[in-house]
Amino acid sequence: MKTIKAILIGVGIWLLAVGLYTLSFHYQFLEDPNQQANMVLFIVVIPLVWLGSYLYYQKGSKTHGYFVGQVFLLVAAFLDALITVPLFVIPNGGNHYTFFTDLGFWIIAFELLGVAVLYYYTRVYPKTQTLKY
Repeated sequence: MKTIKAILIGVGIWLLAVGLYTLSFHYQFLEDPNQQANMVLFIVVIPLVWLGSYLYYQKGSKTHGYFVGQVFLLVAAFLDALITVPLFVIPNGGNHYTFFTDLGFWIIAFELLGVAVLYYYTRVYPKTQTLKY
C-alpha cells in the first residue's frame, strides 16, 4: 500500500469536503442549515472519494479498497478532531464526544468506506482477474 499517497489524497478529500460543507451555510435552501450542510456533505463525499480512489489506483496498485477507504477515513477523523471540532463544533456548544458519537458522522464514515470498496470492486478487482477456460 502506498500509505503516503493515500494520506495525501485523504487530506485533499477532507479539504474539499469541509470547504463545500462550510460553503453550504452561505447558500441556504433549507430551513435547518445544519441539516442542509450534512446533506451536502453526504452528497459530495461520493464523487470526492471516487475521485480520490481513482487517483490512488492510477499507477496500478491492487490494495483492497477497504484499506484505502480506512486511510481516507482515519485521515478525515484525525483532521476533524484536530481542526473541525475546535474551530466549528466547540464554539457552537459541542465537543469531541458529541461530534464523534453523532449518527451523521458514522453514516458518512460508512459511506466513505463503501464508496472506496465499490470503486475497488468495479474498477480495480476486475482487472486482476484472468479468464480461465
